[in-house]
Amino acid sequence: MGKAQIGVYGLGTMGSALALNLAENGIRVAVTNREADWIADFLHEAGELADNLQGVEPLGDFVAALSTPRVILFMIPSGAPMDAMIEAVAPLLEPGDTIIDGGNADFHATRRRAEALAARDLHFVGMGVSGGEEGARYGPSMMVGGSAHSWAQLKPMLEAIAARYEGAPCVARLGPDGAGHFVKTVHNGIEYADMQIIAEIYGLMRNGKACAPAAIGAVFEHWNEGPLRSYLVEITGKALAYDDPVTGHPMVDVIKDAAGQKGTGRWTVVEAVRMGQAASTIEAAVGARAWSSEKATRMEAERILGGARGAIACDETTLEEAFIAARILGHAQGFRILSAASGEYDWSLDLALIARIWRAGCIIRSALLDDISEAFQGGAPRGQLILAPGIAAMLARTVPALRQVVAEAVHGGHAVPAMAAALSFYDSMRQGYGTANIIQAQRDFFGHHGFERLGEEGRHHGPW
Repeated sequence: MGKAQIGVYGLGTMGSALALNLAENGIRVAVTNREADWIADFLHEAGELADNLQGVEPLGDFVAALSTPRVILFMIPSGAPMDAMIEAVAPLLEPGDTIIDGGNADFHATRRRAEALAARDLHFVGMGVSGGEEGARYGPSMMVGGSAHSWAQLKPMLEAIAARYEGAPCVARLGPDGAGHFVKTVHNGIEYADMQIIAEIYGLMRNGKACAPAAIGAVFEHWNEGPLRSYLVEITGKALAYDDPVTGHPMVDVIKDAAGQKGTGRWTVVEAVRMGQAASTIEAAVGARAWSSEKATRMEAERILGGARGAIACDETTLEEAFIAARILGHAQGFRILSAASGEYDWSLDLALIARIWRAGCIIRSALLDDISEAFQGGAPRGQLILAPGIAAMLARTVPALRQVVAEAVHGGHAVPAMAAALSFYDSMRQGYGTANIIQAQRDFFGHHGFERLGEEGRHHGPW
């Protein structure tokens, strides 16, 4: 088939799906894998698409099969495996060639690798890929960080395989070095928050209103036809409709209530704190997953402390509006982190563009992202999403419902950490005069740290 336009190393779930997507869009792809026996099976299962696929091993032959300047997409575990692969492949490359890390990588490592390879005139791209296996196969959302040179090579191929929203490809170069991986990290943090909010709404209906899973699923399916339309709401409604084929019970009732996590949510929180930002809704979601893993402790605590599950009186409309408010506030915190990182690393992130490429293909795709993109495009005051006129109006309409739901949950003993954190963020940000003055007084009293006086410059101390 001649020289391949791109090489894909790593034929696991995501790598094989992306390779097939590329091939289906007429792109010539060389593929290889550490376990070489995977290659023949992959090509066999590719069927007619194998005409655009070339299985090559060893590594030197794989590199030689690529047209120059070369583009190699690595879909392997990040961290030490990626560093080892760079060490192995870099000596085989020539100036102008591009290496892509398509995994969920620490953006600090991406920046380090980009700088090191740039000294050898090699280009390193950190590319966040969202949408899971189905997205990778039929159209993901992709967040690219790298040089203009590498983007010129990648753009035609990535736009061909990306998800599309009203005809526009959901992929963009967002900035240099680690920008793409950082945006993907924050995407996953928002995903954590959204999933936790959904879990809390489900819990209130299940335990506070004694609704059956199938009935709750029907509510989510109804919500998916309105302003809450999103992939996560859609699959929640579908999942709640299933029964366990073994026991006949609702499927959700036989799943252990201990949520896993791969770390990107934690990374979001760590980076937010490091930059002096707050991501309280995302942090609450990360914390809730951590607490969920302590199943034995929670069972013992319920026996000793009691497991209050009082009834709540919130109707479906109130829960829907509370959900809308919490979702807006969770997204707002995520975009605040993106804005802070953009300034710190000189990335010039386009927040409206990020919202646009998240509208299809990715896990957090939702109708809300249209409103968010429009808000940033129109110029949100001080760069704050919650201050954009359209978003502020949505919050004014829906926050009263969030306040009612959180209050009833607290009185009933139901845990709603993400929704409560979202509400506290909203109430904190709308206080022109807050309570940090007493904290500054305490700091000066015990540590002579000093404080600013209203309307005066410089550091001052109290009379204590």
